[in-house]
Amino acid sequence: MTTDVWLDAFTTEDYRARMSRAVDAAVRAGLDGVIVAPGPDLVWLTGYQPTAITERLTALILLAGQPATLVVPALERPDAEAAAGAPALRIVDWADGSDPYRAAAAHLPPDGRLGISDSTWSLHLLGLLNTVPDTRYDALSPALPMLRAVKDANELARLAAAGAAADAAYREIGDLRFTGRRESDVAADLAHLLRQFGHEQVDFTVVGSGPNGANPHHEAGGRTIQAGDAVVLDFGGLMNGYGSDTTRTVCVGEPSAEIQRVHDVVRAAQQAAFDAVRPGVPCAEIDRVARAVITEAGYGDRFIHRTGHGIGVTTHEPPYLVEGEKQPLEPGMCFSIEPGVYLPGRFGVRIEDIVTVTEDGGYRLNNTDHGLRVVR
Repeated sequence: MTTDVWLDAFTTEDYRARMSRAVDAAVRAGLDGVIVAPGPDLVWLTGYQPTAITERLTALILLAGQPATLVVPALERPDAEAAAGAPALRIVDWADGSDPYRAAAAHLPPDGRLGISDSTWSLHLLGLLNTVPDTRYDALSPALPMLRAVKDANELARLAAAGAAADAAYREIGDLRFTGRRESDVAADLAHLLRQFGHEQVDFTVVGSGPNGANPHHEAGGRTIQAGDAVVLDFGGLMNGYGSDTTRTVCVGEPSAEIQRVHDVVRAAQQAAFDAVRPGVPCAEIDRVARAVITEAGYGDRFIHRTGHGIGVTTHEPPYLVEGEKQPLEPGMCFSIEPGVYLPGRFGVRIEDIVTVTEDGGYRLNNTDHGLRVVR
């Protein structure tokens, strides 16, 4: 079973436009261009992902006024040529036994300042520095934080499909038994449901029961879930190459008054933050709005993480909804809104939706009930 939706394949022109956008962003940031190693940036820019990421140098070189150049090991050239973005690339290969950094250096400015992707191995950065010693490098995410942040219609459709699949998994998991089962059993059920509804990759299935729910990134373990437990369910992965990430908190049997009260506070904070989404609002303001609700209720020191993170070809990417982030929201941005309250040794509560910015507000890509669901 899947949540079927027709999605157009990304075209060579899509990738050409993305590479052009990257060059323009680099120039605005005072850079001569960018170097992109295997990882999510390379996939987004070219559609190419090496079958294995090894010590052999692969590097996309994007410079103003120059052809987009992909440097690859000779044995991997056929795979690179098969990528959807390949017609927009000049592909340059190097053979084992030759110097890959000289192959790349032939296409670099001798004294340029370049952004370099976060996933670049230090081995390769040092090799480039030794070969072209007058070049300077800036980490790509700080230099171009919004490179992948604004999604086009095709990307939004993929994120919406992934969100709908995660919602379907949540609806079904709540019909299964929790009492007397291990967290890891419920996590396995969640992973199975995500795949059943179309995910090709499951990245995480947090099942934090009782006191384990007070750890926001708890890894499901052997604890037996008990009657009366609040259980934080945070799960997601990739579907059609784009991410899902949603959190709901359920209760095994009728909730205590305190669990219900904390859940009501988190629900109000999540709603207030969503209501604040509109173009031009700084990312930090969404964090402030959620935090103000929780602080006013007396739990401010128990909200111990940022309010949200961007999502796209990875489940965590810019923009980040956190104090100090001045980047204004723009239509097409997609991010989580996930406030939480964590009471050590007792329980935690978190509610999370993926939200996209529209021309006049926000739109949720997760649409399951925010109420405190009672499970058996």
